[in-house]
Amino acid sequence: MNKNLYAGFFLSLIFLSVSSYSQNKNSVDFLIADANQSASIFIDKNTDPLILWAVNELADDVKEITGKRPEIIPVQTISKKGIYIGQSSSGLFKSKSKDLSDQWEKFWIKKEKENLLVAGSDVRGTVYAIFEITERLGVSPWKWWADVNPIKKEKLALQLPQKGIISSPSVQYRGIFLNDEDWGLEPWAEKTFEPEVGNIGPKTYEKIFQLLLRLKANTIWPAMHPSTKGFFTLAGNKEMAQKYHMVIGSSHAEPMLRNNVDEWKPKIHGDYNYFTNKTQVDKYWQDRLDELKSANNETIMTLGMRGVHDSKMEGAKDLKESIDMVEKIILNQREMLSNTFKKPLKEIPQAFVPYKEVLELYDNGLKVPDDITLVWPDDNYGYIRRLSNEDEQKRAGGSGVYYHISYWGRPHDYLWLSTTQPGLIWYEMTKAYENGAKKMWIVNVGDIKPAEYDTELFLDLAWDINSIKHDGVNQYLRDWLKREFSHQIGEYLSPVFEEYYRLAFLRKPEYMGWSQTEPTTQIKLSDFTEEECLERIKAYNNLINETDIWQTAVSVDTGLLVPTVRDDAYFQLITYPIKAAAYMNHKFLYWNLACRTSDVNEKKKYESLSNEAYNKIKELTDYYNEKLSNGKWNHMMSMRPRNLPVFDSIKKADFSKEVSVKENSKAIQFIKANQFISKKDPKEYKWKTINGLGYSNNAITLFPLKQKYFKTEKPSVSYEFEIENAGNYEIEIHLLPTHANNFDHQIEVQLDGNKAQLFSINTKDRDKTWKENVLRNSAIVKLPVSNANTGKHTITINVNQTGIVLDYIKINTKI
Repeated sequence: MNKNLYAGFFLSLIFLSVSSYSQNKNSVDFLIADANQSASIFIDKNTDPLILWAVNELADDVKEITGKRPEIIPVQTISKKGIYIGQSSSGLFKSKSKDLSDQWEKFWIKKEKENLLVAGSDVRGTVYAIFEITERLGVSPWKWWADVNPIKKEKLALQLPQKGIISSPSVQYRGIFLNDEDWGLEPWAEKTFEPEVGNIGPKTYEKIFQLLLRLKANTIWPAMHPSTKGFFTLAGNKEMAQKYHMVIGSSHAEPMLRNNVDEWKPKIHGDYNYFTNKTQVDKYWQDRLDELKSANNETIMTLGMRGVHDSKMEGAKDLKESIDMVEKIILNQREMLSNTFKKPLKEIPQAFVPYKEVLELYDNGLKVPDDITLVWPDDNYGYIRRLSNEDEQKRAGGSGVYYHISYWGRPHDYLWLSTTQPGLIWYEMTKAYENGAKKMWIVNVGDIKPAEYDTELFLDLAWDINSIKHDGVNQYLRDWLKREFSHQIGEYLSPVFEEYYRLAFLRKPEYMGWSQTEPTTQIKLSDFTEEECLERIKAYNNLINETDIWQTAVSVDTGLLVPTVRDDAYFQLITYPIKAAAYMNHKFLYWNLACRTSDVNEKKKYESLSNEAYNKIKELTDYYNEKLSNGKWNHMMSMRPRNLPVFDSIKKADFSKEVSVKENSKAIQFIKANQFISKKDPKEYKWKTINGLGYSNNAITLFPLKQKYFKTEKPSVSYEFEIENAGNYEIEIHLLPTHANNFDHQIEVQLDGNKAQLFSINTKDRDKTWKENVLRNSAIVKLPVSNANTGKHTITINVNQTGIVLDYIKINTKI
């Protein structure tokens, strides 16, 4: 960028700032601190220890920003000017907070005369209110986990709506699953952060729980891979969960809070087989319940049974025998729970996760008691496999979602960078909520880093499903970047991140070798054309350049650098993910170009650029581990999780002998889904665009998102394209590979008023087409057009139900 361009850009930012300020005239300010004073914090003398911890965090945050630490004073009544914080049941708020009584994690923050009143319906609600304040003061929840250090201010004021803030969670249980931690979280804890334990222990979990509370989450599924000791086997873990009021659950493979991988010992216990070894398995489960009986931890019990790890249950001869046995196991487990905790079963939170083959059992008649929460999983690639139908939505236990933004498994892992498109998270989770999934949301975050943004987006939706609208996904990203860095950086870099996610939507960095795993295959040439390779290289070069601007040229022209205290945060949240993704693409795209050219000098140049890209990934990763934040994150970032072929240098890699894709067609027109010329909306349903979704960044679907079939008047959209030369063409309709409960998504395609053709969209999990679809985030319908005339043509697409998402249309000509 040149100097004049910068000047214009920053003038526009100033205008935006003025406009934003004028829109806040209905707000009120409460002064926290300035050059002369800081507000005192008053608490009830019997304040719960966790609330007291959060109050001290607030005081420390204010000190880091202003240099002044508010005094914390126990009182019995509201009298002096200051900030009053406590539970609604405390003496401070009994007469003021009747609207909070008997509520789950609800809070309000309001200015009353010269005081700031902060009350929560319970302990966690009060803690969330405190962290609502810190975030509004500019303190990131990632303060510790991504080194987003507070920025100094001489004057600090909290801006509130005139009527204050009243907030409560949309979803009751909200949390994360630490998983596939072998390559980051576990080695970092073992070697860097908690070497005295040599594993993920209480010191690590304390930091995780603190992060979750800042993100308004309340549930943990602990790490459970073979590299990690079982959560309950390490002294201090469950006590740390109790200290931070964290609800402990467990994954689909760990019934009754047992980490089978670490805790089931075949030489001691025998086979993990309920058909042949019921007594030992029952005792194994009962031992954990007996341990919890006196521990006073909040828990959610996962019921049912699978194999020792992520595999199907042992011992069953067929589907019917599996169903009968799982039903019997659930009844036995519930009897254990009731007998141990001496409570009605409806008062003991329980969950059933129909993951992989267990969903087949459920769909074939497996009966799950009404008070158990059904936790629907996605297909591991961000597309929720099933949601509650109308009858299931009436269940007392309700439903929830287990969702992935990191995954180990076939057709390919994505454990390295977090590139799940925010628009996809928004769409799938909002759709789940509208179909009754309000009880429990768990997101598989892998190692936590580098999934910071997607994790917060998921948990923010879980807290307030209405906080982001279908046209506000990109604005949420912009606001997040503003909070983490500055108003200017947020405005400038949000389009960069939109493009980062869009490019990865077409092909994640981890998939650029066109290889697969389980079984692992060799890398091979992509199906990108030469032109597409060059365009993609250029797109990623642009991202690299835009990322660098804020640490180089801006300082010369404006002095508006990344705040120095957030340099390390900038590397973690922006530089590493964007550049690492870019160089992974460069590595393979340049190799593709080298393999396709017959020019010896060109081939040598491309091979050199490919190898250079690999070395840059290595340099970035070495910096992350060895120098970033003075070595704080050493062993956290691996550039080759699971040592899959995609991560090798091209010089070292073994190649597949498969021949490169034949480039026998060329796209002559690309139409975004929202560029329709007409549409038909049935009663009460409307086509709307979700910004930041799909390769088009403008995918469309029907709203509301609640499941609905259209048997007569089917919704449709029509598009127009023009052909200059008569001949044979092919129309490609790209849809997101979403799922219907009954595998029955269908579209009808009509060209120029001719007879419509019917296409089924859904694929069965793990078949060949499903693998192709999730790797490219696209289900493709192809319509050949023979002897097309020159001129304009119209294509109309209608759908048989909600849940179908149109991304874009390509018109291809044969070459």
